[in-house]
Amino acid sequence: MDIDYGKCWDTSKSWKSTLILAYQSLGVVYGDLSISPLYVYKSTFAEDIHHSETNEEIFGVLSFVFWTLTLVPLFKYVFIVLRADDNGEGGTFALYSLICRHAKVSLLPNRQVADEALSTYKLEHPPETKNSSRVKLLLEKHKFLHTALLILVLLGTCMVIGDGLLTPAISVFSAVSGLELSMSRDHHQYAVIPITCFILVCLFALQHYGTHRVGFCFAPIVLIWLLCISALGLYNIIHWNPLVYKALSPYYMVKFLKKTRKGGWMSLGGILLCITGSEAMFADLGHFSYSAIQIAFTFLVYPALILAYMGQAAFLSKHHHTIHKIGFYVSVPDCVRWPVLVIAILASVVGSQAIISGTFSIINQSQSLGCFPRVKVVHTSAKIHGQIYIPEINWILMILCVAVTIGFRDTKHMGNASGLAVMAVMLVTTCLTSLVIILCWNKPPILALGFLLLFGSIELLYFSASVIKFLEGAWLPILLALFLVTVMFVWHYATVKKYEYDLHNKVSLEWLLALGPSLGITRVPGIGLVFTDLTSGIPANFSRFVTNLPAYHRILVFVCVKSVPVPFVPPAERYLVGRVGPAAHRSYRCIVRYGYRDVHQDVDSFESELVSKLADFIRYDWYKTHGIIDNEDDGSRSGASSGECRLTVIGTLAFSGTPAFELEDNVQLASVSVGFPTAESVTDVIEMRPVERRVRFAIDNESEVDSREEMDTQLQEELEDLYAAQQAGTAFVLGHSHVKAKQGSSMLKRLAINYGYNFLRRNCRGADVSLKVPPASLLEVGMVYIV
Repeated sequence: MDIDYGKCWDTSKSWKSTLILAYQSLGVVYGDLSISPLYVYKSTFAEDIHHSETNEEIFGVLSFVFWTLTLVPLFKYVFIVLRADDNGEGGTFALYSLICRHAKVSLLPNRQVADEALSTYKLEHPPETKNSSRVKLLLEKHKFLHTALLILVLLGTCMVIGDGLLTPAISVFSAVSGLELSMSRDHHQYAVIPITCFILVCLFALQHYGTHRVGFCFAPIVLIWLLCISALGLYNIIHWNPLVYKALSPYYMVKFLKKTRKGGWMSLGGILLCITGSEAMFADLGHFSYSAIQIAFTFLVYPALILAYMGQAAFLSKHHHTIHKIGFYVSVPDCVRWPVLVIAILASVVGSQAIISGTFSIINQSQSLGCFPRVKVVHTSAKIHGQIYIPEINWILMILCVAVTIGFRDTKHMGNASGLAVMAVMLVTTCLTSLVIILCWNKPPILALGFLLLFGSIELLYFSASVIKFLEGAWLPILLALFLVTVMFVWHYATVKKYEYDLHNKVSLEWLLALGPSLGITRVPGIGLVFTDLTSGIPANFSRFVTNLPAYHRILVFVCVKSVPVPFVPPAERYLVGRVGPAAHRSYRCIVRYGYRDVHQDVDSFESELVSKLADFIRYDWYKTHGIIDNEDDGSRSGASSGECRLTVIGTLAFSGTPAFELEDNVQLASVSVGFPTAESVTDVIEMRPVERRVRFAIDNESEVDSREEMDTQLQEELEDLYAAQQAGTAFVLGHSHVKAKQGSSMLKRLAINYGYNFLRRNCRGADVSLKVPPASLLEVGMVYIV
């Protein structure tokens, strides 16, 4: 899979490239935000307030819309939040990843010092202020704050999933509802729901083709739609009320609230729909660049939306007694109503596609960090990273979308539900960004507090207006979020407890080395890959395996596939390899590291790739051991258990040349590659150290010929053993786990573990399927975990 890590598009700094990226972002980022004029006024004036001849209501709503669009998407996201990126990636998990790297608040237990040497693990270290260090110490000290932070992130994730359910329903329904102006009421009420459901089913049915096929015309559609609503807005302003610009004054907001009181406050639940899709600017940052998203919103999307809302307000200010309900299509001239209807439906499909793709992406990230049951992830593009399709989630979303459309049947209830989900996500982003300002940017806490109070108060006001409509649709995202947070937290909690059980029940290296013919243990031909979550020590499932089957393979590899809190791990830094015991034992440890946006198992044959890395490590280790690569102060180990050799990063890029110099560098952050005259070049090797080392490359001389020949013979024997074992076949040893709560555990824990987690485990994808293990080569070892 040819994937460009970090960014999916060319992010050259030239203006031409930036403008192309800005154009491409229209179809991916702004589809949802740009279609909000379809339903904002209709949702706002549903029941809580009524349009009067004084125009105070419509002008007040316009003022609220203008300032909400200005403060939240423009000031908050474009100028502040977009800068809180994680190696170019945005979204809830990007913020959580940044916080976890700058403060020890992660609940993932398999953290290693070696992970901090990753090039994408870069930390900015400006001078820490006294107050920021206090906040950091406070967070690190209390374990319940770690759990609270994770629950906050999971809540935001669940609300994004809820938005992925509600946005397609309200967008397509609002677009299709334009038929009401061209059909009789009797025909209209029987036509809109079936047509909406048909479009939704078609949209979800096409998802397996991938965004790059389904959405090749997304950007032109959104561009045409933005130009269309801009032109309509200008026409309505000029033709009906050129003085409508006065309503942009904050004075009209105060006047609106004074007149409408409680009804006006409740109507804010409709006004907030004008910023649905704002979170997509941050979530999709990794596909584009900061400059491209900033330019597209500031110079095209924002002005187009303001003109569209002003145009609708200008029309409504002169039509107080219209027989039609307040909506988008009443302000569209009859002569262009049908073309606008077609463009609106296409734009709503684009907006729905964007949020569906975002839902797939965030579920994949949750799964990578052990916060969601394993599901099938299909990568639909071999070149563009991040374009994925999850069949199970796709069909569940389709069923729920159709059910919401049929069940609610109006924009009001859908808007109430969608608005609450949107504001919950924004509140989570505001809280996490405040922590990033303190912990990562090392700014004074007063700035973070100001950010939190300014934008948090705005979002809380809108959130309160949505929550008050709990019985009128807002119950849906709350119920969905409670269910999903429970599922995700139970899965994560049980995963952590399983790891802790493995950690406490692992066996010593001496036990492994003592296994031999005297105990009736034999070594059989082939490679045994023992999968474990442990990064050191011998897992309990292997001891169970040997106890029941007194034999193991000639080449033994303990494989740990782990996620690290970075978006991407470069392929050259993915594999950490080391020995387990002496060279003659032919046992190794391999840690395969992935970021939360990486493609897992992104090679055609994991087995062949692993054997290649082992061969590279064996060459490197022999040359290092015999002084051709002489590492001073070689006595320390890198976090491995006693008797295990230091883990080494084995990359993929080959180098040549004969170095004859000393290099003093911090090898944690660099790749050391060497060439040899008598053997194949070692490929891109990094040796992990907790401190700075001096690495000396030495050329052998004639006095060392005998020892060199002996070393070459032993090296050749070990490589021949490896390749012979590969020819004999590979067995994959996985644990088949059943988890039980300890005796005396609370009723809640017993329900969560004994029934909840085990039900999810039985009905999600198995580890063998996720790891692409051939069924004929699979050996499962039954394990009962008491947690």
